[in-house]
Order: sequence, then structure tokens, then C-alpha cells
Amino acid sequence: MKSQLLREKEERAKVGERANVAFVFPGQGSQYVGMGKELFDQFDAARRVFMESEEVLGLPLSRLCFSGPEAELKLTEFTQPAILTVSTAAVRVLETECEVKPMCVAGHSLGEYSALVSVGALAFRDAVRVVRERGRLMQDAVPPGEGSMAVVIGLTAQDVQLVCEEASQGDVVAPANFNGGGQIVIAGARQAVLRAMAVARERGARRVLELPVSAPFHCPLMRPASEGLKAVLAGVSVQPFSVGVVTNVEASINLDHTRVKSLLVEQAVCPVRWEESVKALEEMGCTRVLEIGPGKVLSGLIKRISSGVQVDNIESPQDLEKIVPH
Repeated sequence: MKSQLLREKEERAKVGERANVAFVFPGQGSQYVGMGKELFDQFDAARRVFMESEEVLGLPLSRLCFSGPEAELKLTEFTQPAILTVSTAAVRVLETECEVKPMCVAGHSLGEYSALVSVGALAFRDAVRVVRERGRLMQDAVPPGEGSMAVVIGLTAQDVQLVCEEASQGDVVAPANFNGGGQIVIAGARQAVLRAMAVARERGARRVLELPVSAPFHCPLMRPASEGLKAVLAGVSVQPFSVGVVTNVEASINLDHTRVKSLLVEQAVCPVRWEESVKALEEMGCTRVLEIGPGKVLSGLIKRISSGVQVDNIESPQDLEKIVPH
């Protein structure tokens, strides 16, 4: 870890004052009908990304992003490549129009793929194909209605872990997202999740809410998806990269391209350690975060985790005005 940290500091020195900026990329749930349209209409760099995505997938992805229908956009196998495409289009526009470079990058769940594309570890055409398969695999891992996720607000990570252990009764239920600001998402077999929700309320959680998701992501029930993803990634090339990626699994900087595939495989079954990831960005010296892609979900989470970090989202041409050259 120390050697990685030293290498990252050297990279920061190379890009000077701009090196206090980190890029972060949103995951599933940030999609909305209309996302990416203004970028597509105004910038060649964005159009090229959408065209490449449609060429690889054979899907009318731009139509789906711009016009919906929303129900179709929410289907996991379409949502994941759609968000990746919009996020990549936004970062390409940002790079060409503002020439800003990050000190490091991170992404929430699916967003880690966008982060890897942004640093050149994954080719976009490979990543968009992989995430579509990832969406299919995650959807198929658990029969509809048998899995669930819920958000628990107001308990510590340790409390939620104990809640899950008490509620499991032989079934799977476990923390799936440590989002920060007292917000933790749990996932597993639906009956176990319902039991955990009841226990969490008894333990004094401020709010407990079952989430309208199609599968229980980031828990051991995703092991079949994880194994399938391993096979999909076997045919993908990962290139060396010099801008560190804070991974979901370890919440620390990775600069080793040979570890990327194994970390992505484990990501499917391990919790997203987002709060720790944001704190890792701070420890690296990050003072400004740009959320690149649809929505402001991560911006809200980051503001609750750290009051000392400036956060802006970049998803439209107007947002480029937020970038002041250093």
C-alpha cells in the first residue's frame, strides 16, 4: 500500500495544482430519461461514444437514454451500459473542453467500470460489452421476487452487521453498500431482508425502507453472477494505468493492472465501501470531487461524508462552467 501511495503522490506532482481533483462515477439508480442528450447534441466527443456503444451492442442506446421508455431504461442489462455510456461521454467532453486531469478516480458499483475506462485501463468498447453481460448475470443470479435490498439509516456499520447476523436464520442477508452519512444498504433473500428490517427498527434505526430493485446486488447471492463475470472478463485486455483507482472492494488505491479483473469479480459479491473510499480520496489530498455522469447521487453522499471536499456534478454542457482552470 505504501508503494502505491508513493507512486500516486509522484503522479500528483506531475500534474501540479490540478492534482487535488478526483473524478467519481455513479452506479445503477442514477439513470433518467433524457440523460446525455445535451452532450450528444453539442459535442462530437460525446456523439462518438454513443455511436461506439451502439455499434458494439447493436442497441438503439441513444434513443433509450434520450426518450426511454423509462421501464426499458430501468432494465438492468440496459441500465448498466446506458450509464457507462453517458458517464464516458461526459468525461470525454470534460477532457477535451477543459483539459482537467484527476489525481485519482473512483466509482460506485457499476461506476468503477466508468472509472477504469477514464484512466485507460479498459477500452470503452470492451467495458460496455462487459457491463451489459454483468447486468444480465446479476439479474439472472436470483429468481424474481426471491431477493431484496433495503436501506437502513441511523445505525453504525457494526450494528447493521449484527442485525444481519441475527436476522439471517440460515438465509443470506448482509451489508451491501456502506454509503456514508449513516446510510447502509443491506441485501439478500427477501424474507431475511424483511426480518433484518424489523430488527433494525427495534435497534433504533431512524429509517428503514425496502428498495425497488430487481436483484439483491453486492451480497453472496451474486456468486453465480461473479463466476459468470470472471468468464466474460477472461477475454478482455486490461492496460497499465498511471492514475490510481480507489476500488469498491478494498477502499484503497489500486495501480496494478493485473489485479483489476479479480477486484471486479469480487465486487459483485462484496459490499461497496463508499464511505471509506471517499475518506481515502481525502487522505490522498483531494479537495475537490467531480461527479461525472447522470444525477447527483454521489454528490449528496460525499457532502454527508466530508464537509471539507468541494463537490460538483458534470452531466450537461452548462456544468462545464463549473470547471475553473487551475
